[in-house]
Amino acid sequence: MRSVIVYFSRADENYEVGTVTEGNTAKVAHEIARQTGAPMIEILPAKPYPTSYDGTVDRAKLELAENARPDIVTHGDMEAFAAADIVYLGYPIWCGEPPLALYTFIESHDWSGKTILPFITHGGSGFKETPAHIATAAGAGVRIDNGLAVLGTTAQCDPEATAQAVRHWLSGTATSCRYGAQTAAQ
Repeated sequence: MRSVIVYFSRADENYEVGTVTEGNTAKVAHEIARQTGAPMIEILPAKPYPTSYDGTVDRAKLELAENARPDIVTHGDMEAFAAADIVYLGYPIWCGEPPLALYTFIESHDWSGKTILPFITHGGSGFKETPAHIATAAGAGVRIDNGLAVLGTTAQCDPEATAQAVRHWLSGTATSCRYGAQTAAQ
């Protein structure tokens, strides 16, 4: 089976971890890449989010209110996405949802025959209903399987716990359930 890691992450000022040079979700994505060897695709907003946490929250709330689909750019091997059977899809939870730029990516690609393994970073909320929302956005023919939820503080501050959570998740030994598994490294 061919796999690819697709993720959205944001550096700068983040909830509970201060100002960082690499976003929480990016740290988890890189660990998945290290353990699987899968290529990576990063989703970036065409218009960067503010560097302040509060400014980003304000913009995220506005985008949610408008059900926006912000313009994006991607960095990585898009041919790997087209050929992939398994997509490790990573995102932070913002106001109970993924950043809406993730939906821009999802809605502009064909997901037929792919299995999505979601992984998130969060500040305590867990997945919420995001796997079901992603399944709807991806359309018929996609399968959403068990996910991994990692606290943002763990992703930033405890690389060994993050590596262990990823290892358990990938091996199938983590206790999790479809549509919103909590195998958070804590």
